[in-house]
Amino acid sequence: MSFRDLSVLIAVILIIAMLIIPFPGWMLSVLIIINISLSLLVILTSMNMKEPLEFSIFPSLILLLTLFRLALNVSTTRAILAEGDAGRVVETFGTFVTGGNVLVGLVVFLILIVIQFIVITKGSERVSEVAARFTLDAMPGKQMSIDADLNAGMISEEQARERREKVSKEADFYGAMDGASKFVKGDAIAGIIMVLINILFGIIIGVVQKGLGFSEAVSHYTTLTVGDGIVSQIPALLISTATGIVVTRAASDGNLGQDITSQLFAFPKMLYVAAGTIFLLGLFTPIGLLLTLPIAALLAFGGYMISRTQQKQDELEEVLEEEIEMDEMKSPENVVGLLNIDPIEFEFGYGLIPLADTNQGGDLLDRIVMIRRQLAIELGLVIPVVRIRDNIQLQPNEYRLKVKGNEMASGEILLDHYLVMAPGIEEEDSVEGINTIEPSFGLPAKWITEDKKDQAEMFGYTVVDPPSVVSTHITEVIKQYAHELLGRQETKQLIDHLRDSYPILVEEVTPTPLSIGDIQKVLAKLLKEKVSIRNLPVVFETLADFGKMTTDPEVLTEYVRQALAKQITSQFAEPGETLKVVTMSGKVEKAVAEGVQQTEHGNYLSLDPDMSQMIIEAVANEVEQLSLQGQAPILLCSPAIRMYVRQLTERYFPQLPVLSYNELEANVEVQSVGVVNV
Repeated sequence: MSFRDLSVLIAVILIIAMLIIPFPGWMLSVLIIINISLSLLVILTSMNMKEPLEFSIFPSLILLLTLFRLALNVSTTRAILAEGDAGRVVETFGTFVTGGNVLVGLVVFLILIVIQFIVITKGSERVSEVAARFTLDAMPGKQMSIDADLNAGMISEEQARERREKVSKEADFYGAMDGASKFVKGDAIAGIIMVLINILFGIIIGVVQKGLGFSEAVSHYTTLTVGDGIVSQIPALLISTATGIVVTRAASDGNLGQDITSQLFAFPKMLYVAAGTIFLLGLFTPIGLLLTLPIAALLAFGGYMISRTQQKQDELEEVLEEEIEMDEMKSPENVVGLLNIDPIEFEFGYGLIPLADTNQGGDLLDRIVMIRRQLAIELGLVIPVVRIRDNIQLQPNEYRLKVKGNEMASGEILLDHYLVMAPGIEEEDSVEGINTIEPSFGLPAKWITEDKKDQAEMFGYTVVDPPSVVSTHITEVIKQYAHELLGRQETKQLIDHLRDSYPILVEEVTPTPLSIGDIQKVLAKLLKEKVSIRNLPVVFETLADFGKMTTDPEVLTEYVRQALAKQITSQFAEPGETLKVVTMSGKVEKAVAEGVQQTEHGNYLSLDPDMSQMIIEAVANEVEQLSLQGQAPILLCSPAIRMYVRQLTERYFPQLPVLSYNELEANVEVQSVGVVNV
């Protein structure tokens, strides 16, 4: 245990001892001086802090200091009543303040009590209560603001975490201050009661037990009581004032002294006005210029000096700004900063600003937060922060989405309209609107006004509001290009997260036999075919089994897909339903297998151009037939050629799932609704 910890424990034990054990007068004097010193230290600290959280221990400190002060009151009361002496400090304060007149001292003490109880303590208690209530009420708004800044790319994940912790600590601090202020109030009440006890029972003890005269007893015990009350009320007054300073303190770049001087004297001309007013007060009233003229002159001189200082400071700041601008123009860092590319950018024209502006009811930032959470669950990938910005070069209602600086999608929406899509073959002129194409899936659609919304729903149209159109488009584009967002750095973060729960598994896979780059290629290939990588333990178990046999990412991906058979099956087949697929004829599978060329750098497909063209046309024919029937096409082939069939069809049918027999669960009923044949 350190010396600091031990000293606090000793102090607490001392407080308990003061309540029980009588202390000699000299020790009480030492403790009283310590009490005054601690109170001075507290108020000076509260004046020099920049924000309340810098003095976060203050609520607990108030409790300890209040108990210390009350224990002192108990000890001094015991000494006054039992021995008629509470030490040199109490006697000195009582004699000095009373000045030989007990009534004057009593009045001064009562005034201190009134100031302490009614003005300072009452005000601090009220401010603490209001600050606690407002801070708690503002917490949801602050949290939303942090999420908005995070999604806008203005702050990093670490900065967002720090700001959330600060918001939580502020709420705890002001809640604690609200409770701690009650101790200060109770201490003031206890001080009044102890004064009455000391005077009343002191007179009784002095007259009855010690044989003093009534006037002598009144003078002696009142003097000691006033001294005791003042030495306890002065620290209490300082603590109450410090409480008020802390709870009324707003965050700033300086301490209280700097803020007062800089803000109170921020307008030097006002000092001239004040000087003129004081001068006229002495000129036209009996007060006289002898008293007011020096003060007016001092104010005028202060205004003149502050004006000169501000003028020099402004000139210096202009020179420094010019130097900084020149340095930035010459500095290579100014160019290096332009090389940064945001992983995901969403740009929009000025007409779509209400989408992102929360003051105009826009909830795009909140939607993007939900999109990132949804995709983290679906894909197992932490989507980077989406940078949102307006672009005056775009049309007012146009938007575009970039991935790593490249435009991947764009669209146009009408904020005061709704997008509607027919459930089947649209009847002619069933709903009037502006013809368009739904941006996410490329389906025919219309923009209709709000007054036609009910009519469209009655006809069975799917009605979507503009924010939902944009958020759906963003979701689909991120899903489509998720494999491009997964680099080595992101892969390293996923591995580190997995290492927390499966350290042995990770050690068996990387850095030997597979590097982070090898793992990244496997995960990216899974994402490219819409296979979630959330089940990383299974992925790494497979890589641990087969990574020692081969480091070819294509082959490893096939092994991982087979290990994820249950997941892939549930992705395409509903429980209890038949999975309808398009299969490949034996002739086509044989042609593909014979076209595989093996080299030292890996295997690749080398088919005759005519054969490739016939296979593509046959696949296109089957896909078209299924699309006309309203079914999602799935191509099924043998495990040995699946990755080569995918390579062959990828360019022409990027959204077509290509599965192998080993990727389907044995209990799934499969029905072939078409055959690719040449």
